[in-house]
Amino acid sequence: MPRSQTTPPQASPAQPGEAAYQAAQGEMFQLIAPDGSVTDAARLPGPATRLHLYRHMRRIRHFDERAWVLYRTGRMGVFPPFGGMEASQVGTAAALTNEDWLFPTYRDTGAALTYGLPIPQTVAYWRTSPHGWAMPENLKVLPFYIPIATQYPHAVGAALAEKRKGTQNVAMAFIGDGGSSEGDFHEALNFAGALNAPCVFVLQNNGWAISVPTRSQTKATNLSRRAEGYGIPGVRVDGNDVLATYVAAAEAVQRARNGEGPTLIETVTYRVKPHTVADDPSRYRSAEDTAGWDTKDPVVRLRTHLLREGHLTEQGEAELLREIEAEFEAAVTEADQFPEPTPAEIVDHVFAEPTPALVRQRAQLLEEERG
Repeated sequence: MPRSQTTPPQASPAQPGEAAYQAAQGEMFQLIAPDGSVTDAARLPGPATRLHLYRHMRRIRHFDERAWVLYRTGRMGVFPPFGGMEASQVGTAAALTNEDWLFPTYRDTGAALTYGLPIPQTVAYWRTSPHGWAMPENLKVLPFYIPIATQYPHAVGAALAEKRKGTQNVAMAFIGDGGSSEGDFHEALNFAGALNAPCVFVLQNNGWAISVPTRSQTKATNLSRRAEGYGIPGVRVDGNDVLATYVAAAEAVQRARNGEGPTLIETVTYRVKPHTVADDPSRYRSAEDTAGWDTKDPVVRLRTHLLREGHLTEQGEAELLREIEAEFEAAVTEADQFPEPTPAEIVDHVFAEPTPALVRQRAQLLEEERG
């Protein structure tokens, strides 16, 4: 992805998220502007792809909004919302096939759903039920990573395993801007670059590492440039533009399949919602920090574009939303019917082949359960 030759104004450490986004305009790859107008018609994906991406964004936004309701009614555990980051997650995950690997963080439920993780299993996971712990055998997706940045070296390992087997499959791993300050992040990029691993690293710069703003945890204003230190391509994309994000990810995936090694993609977006449903962001961020982001809503942006281009109608969207709602309600009903877990199940999905210690622990749990 060629960089713009224009040197943009640099965001000072004191600038809030909106100002940093504006300062990055000259560096970010973008296909549609916040008002839905086209900025680079030559690289737009076809109408069918645009509608496909819109459906996924609507689907995961519905999940995110309904998850709040489930939490507040005691039907789901603590959940990290991703509202406002739909383009970043859909645009990247949609570039994969089910033969590729996906390594999500705890905030990447939207990416996992886009990749194919079933909704009932996803609901069960966030209910802390064992019925959501084991990933489907036909889907190369890892459980949501809670430790920060450990997924990056793991993804390199999976990518190198595919390379050794002679496939063209790739691994895609996600991280946040805060995670990019962890040692695992840098080790993984160096590891992947040195061994030419078919890996796509997605760095979602959403402005916050829990309660710490990006401007406080690093002086860097363009995190994609960290790739240069490891000899790999770095791409900065408007993370609220799903079309640009998809094109950037698809190109990075194709480079990896062609044996051209890893790519780091920084998606510049914003964590509109709290860190988790139990968080109160008003305690650490001001109205100035969040000002302007409602006008950059990724779902509204693509909807406006599709309506303007005639690829979407009000009636067609209404039918789509009814389908999505029916799918979600059926999935929750299915998740509600999963049997109550037993204490022994806590050790069932730790290893493919249980270790002697796990066998003993499971027997002890069963004995305690029998009373």
